[in-house]
Amino acid sequence: MTVAVTGATGNLGTAVVDALAADDRVAAILAIARRAPDPDAWSPPKTRVAVADIARDDLEPLFAGVDVVVHLAWQFQPTRDPIATWNANVVGAMAVFDAVAAARVPALVHASSVGAYAPGPKDRPVDESWPTHGWQGAAYTREKSYLERVLDGFEAAHPSIRLVRMRPGFVFREEAATEQRKLFGGPLVPARLVRPGLIPLFPNVPGLVMQGVHTEDVGRAFAAAATTEVTGAFNVAADPVITPRTFADVLGARLVPVPAGAVRLALDALFTARLVPTDPGLFDAVLRLPVMSTDRARTELGWSPRHSAREALAEFVRGVHTVADAPTPPLSDRT
Repeated sequence: MTVAVTGATGNLGTAVVDALAADDRVAAILAIARRAPDPDAWSPPKTRVAVADIARDDLEPLFAGVDVVVHLAWQFQPTRDPIATWNANVVGAMAVFDAVAAARVPALVHASSVGAYAPGPKDRPVDESWPTHGWQGAAYTREKSYLERVLDGFEAAHPSIRLVRMRPGFVFREEAATEQRKLFGGPLVPARLVRPGLIPLFPNVPGLVMQGVHTEDVGRAFAAAATTEVTGAFNVAADPVITPRTFADVLGARLVPVPAGAVRLALDALFTARLVPTDPGLFDAVLRLPVMSTDRARTELGWSPRHSAREALAEFVRGVHTVADAPTPPLSDRT
């Protein structure tokens, strides 16, 4: 089996490539990325790297003879320019889907997200049938939900192509912490001060409930979806559900009640002043995301996480403090 992976050098992509390389059913991997990694620093087994921009380059020749395409490529920034992210993420994904059909690739595994889901409950898990209308106040959730509708049309037009939609929660690991700090916190976040014991307080915001999962575990789930004859959507997350108490425990901080509106106003002021790069609409989305059931991934993919959500979050905090990175362009601290 030959598998092509777009966005192969990012946080999720490197884990998916590693998981595929460890699978005896996979003979070759085509790692597609916008920037070529140093082959002396990153050269997984069975893997050939191709440099391509999914929104600009002709992908059909790359997909010729491929058995499965795993589409992961995504651009979070600049959130101040939603047209740019729309072109990179939505137009780029549509180009991937078109090339899959044109090259007659038998299977497509798409990286959707918990962010594709419509607002839902925090006190009970929802399964993959929950509506995927997203929260339209943030570019990320808007784009993820729009691609769900694009895939509805793709599935109807190409019933012979096996289509899988993976919907992970928030994905953490130590080596990706520096990239994620840059993407969401910006250069002014004092990385060396982010460590247990140095942050005395954490806001206890009502509704700040989310699901996390370790990157390695998500990589294994995607690899299972690529190599198993399954179709449809799969939620991917680990226990326990992350709450403000989880953050406080990991940081060794004390919880302080803070209204969500006050946090929203602060984030809006920081974003307007260009002190942080993340649109506060993403905070609005997090407050509305449902808690997902992962029963289907556990039963049909035979998947279960090896790390708890708390362990994954603790790795992220440790990685921010130590400025941990990895030797690919998206993850490197030198990029």
